This record gives sequence, C-alpha cells and structure tokens, in this order.
Amino acid sequence: MARLSTLGARLYRGETAYDFVGKRKFWYAISVLLVIVSLTGLGVRGLFLGVEFQGGAVYNTPDSSSLTVEDAREVVRETVGQEARVQTVGDSGALRIQVTDLETAQSDATRAAIADAAGVPLEQVDAELVGPSWGEQMTEKAFQGMIIFMVLVCVYLAITFEWRMSLAAMVALLFDLIITIGVYALAGFEVTPGTVVGLLTVLSYSIYDTVVVFDKAQEKTAELEKQSRFTYGELGNQAVNATIVRSMNTSITGVLPVAALLFIGTGLLGGGMLKDIALPLLVGLIAGTYSSLFIAVPVVVDFKLRDPAIRAHERNVLAKRAERGGSAPSPAAGQPNSGLPGQSAEGRTEEEADAAAHAAATGQVTVERRQPVSRGRTRGRPSGKRR
Repeated sequence: MARLSTLGARLYRGETAYDFVGKRKFWYAISVLLVIVSLTGLGVRGLFLGVEFQGGAVYNTPDSSSLTVEDAREVVRETVGQEARVQTVGDSGALRIQVTDLETAQSDATRAAIADAAGVPLEQVDAELVGPSWGEQMTEKAFQGMIIFMVLVCVYLAITFEWRMSLAAMVALLFDLIITIGVYALAGFEVTPGTVVGLLTVLSYSIYDTVVVFDKAQEKTAELEKQSRFTYGELGNQAVNATIVRSMNTSITGVLPVAALLFIGTGLLGGGMLKDIALPLLVGLIAGTYSSLFIAVPVVVDFKLRDPAIRAHERNVLAKRAERGGSAPSPAAGQPNSGLPGQSAEGRTEEEADAAAHAAATGQVTVERRQPVSRGRTRGRPSGKRR
C-alpha cells in the first residue's frame, strides 16, 4: 500500500507518468476491437427483452412445486407454442416462468397448464400479465430517457468546458453504452426496467469520472499560449496521470460492492431486480474508468489539434525543443533552480532535466550522471604519517 501511495504522489507531481495521449492510436485500436466484439454479440445473440418491454406473462410456482425447468418449458411449448424463459428462485425449488407476446386467454390457459403439471392448486401459481401496449410505452420511455440524458450532458459540458470536450465525452459515453449492452447480450441476461436504471447510473458515473479528468486538463491548459515548454497533448497527458489514482480508487470502491450485489442477486436470490441492476453497473464501472483514461482526453487532443492556433503552438514548442536538443520536460523541471545559470535545483542542466523528465513520462529508467565532488587537494592514499 505504501508503494501505491508513493506511486500516486509521483504521478500527481509529474515525476513519473504513462503516455496515454502519445499511445492513443494503440488504445483506439483496442477500443474499436471491444466495440466490434460487443456489436457482434448484440447482432448474433440479441437482447432478451423482458415482458415489461414486449408484453407477456410471468408465472411463479410455489416452493412445494415438483416442476423442473425442462418440464416447465415443455408445458409452455405444448400450450401456446412458444419458448419460455425459466429461472429457479433460490434453493427452494420455486420457478419463475416468463412467456412473451401472450394474450389474456393464452395467459389463463398457460397458468392452468403450469398448475396442473406442478401438481398444485391454480391459485398457488402467481401470474402477472403485461399487455403489448404497456411494453411499447416502456420501450419508448426508456429510449427517451437515454436521449434526454445524453443531450443534457452534452449541453452541460459544452457550457462548463467547451464543445470539443462535450463531443469527446459523448464518444466515451457511447463506448460505455455499447460495451455494457454487448456484455449484457453475450451474458444472455433479461432486459428489464432495472437494466435501464443500471445503464443510466453507469452513464452518470462515467460522466463524473470524465468531468474530473476534463477539469484537471482545463486547469493544466489554461495558460497554454503563455508557455513554450509543453504541447497541448503533453499537458492533457499530465492531467490524466494526475487523476488516474483517484479514478482507480473510485472504481475499485465501486466495483467491490457491486460485484457482491451481483453475486447475491444471481447466486442466492436466483435473479430479480438486484441482478438486473448489478450487471450493467459492474460492466459500466469498468468501461467508464477505461474510457475516461484512454478515450476522453485523447479524443479531446485530436479535436484540439485541428485548431490552427494549437497546431502552431505545438510546432513552436517542438522547434524550440529541437534547438535545445532536449526532450519533453516535466513540471518538476520548471521549478526554481538553485541559482546557478542553466541548472535546476538538482544541479542538472536544462537539457539533462528535460531528458530525465521525458524518460519518466515514457516509463524509461535513466541513470543520472553526477559530477565528481572535489574535496580539496587529495593525492592518492594517505600515508598515515603525521606531518
């Protein structure tokens, strides 16, 4: 833990760093691959929409029922000719049987067939019928909620920061949404109103994490034109490194309870609202942390480099750096020096400080050459004789 604390402090001060922005093409490729896998899973398996979105009926058998999962599916298939989604509820032997696209008459017939096959009275089989019109309204409201949320977030970020950051945040949000939905499709979980609640919560967290990084980036680049030591991309990379420990700590403290919630909802309670909320939360927390570090700020940098003023500033910085023969400096390299011309507080020249800072930013290890210190006129070994 002490090492992690020390690493976090060094990242915040800029003494060491990972080049998120410089290696953004690699992470773009990884992100595109993840999106392709998610969309492929969504296209092949699709989403299993619950009765709240499609309409249908849900039947719950009592604990005393002897009906098995396969028997329940066969009963529904023979009664209405449709496939049923059957889940066990805990360890009691009770079943949750869901059949979509059922009319009222079909629902009554299916309930009677399930009760007969389970060997229990009809009134002990709970039935919940949702009409198709209600399902259509739920689907429409869910999409409206998503769209309104995205628009409001886009407007807020454009006002608080700038339109480029707003667009970059939308790219990160879309990535989180696609990854979460793709994993949901691959896992085969049922999409319920709880899923929509989980997705909206995930997007809120992702925006929070992205805003933290953007706020630091805006702070770092506030006086971009007044200095000629760092490019916009380098300052943006400093912002990501300064907030990475906070993002990781927030994610870990969020993932652990959500993972426990998912285990309880799936393993102990056999499904239900806990599971429907926990899975998108778990996937979304991980995806949101990834997108805020590897997508949001790098995309902002790409957008900003389309600005002629930003490109001119970058050319000016690189030209001056080439004249000095140094590499990208770190914030520590710009601190007040010891008073000696051309030296930093550690007695290094500006070129040596720049090179050492660049090595820290790229994760390289450098061996610092130190000048021998003169301690007076010493010649070889002391003879041991007193003069």
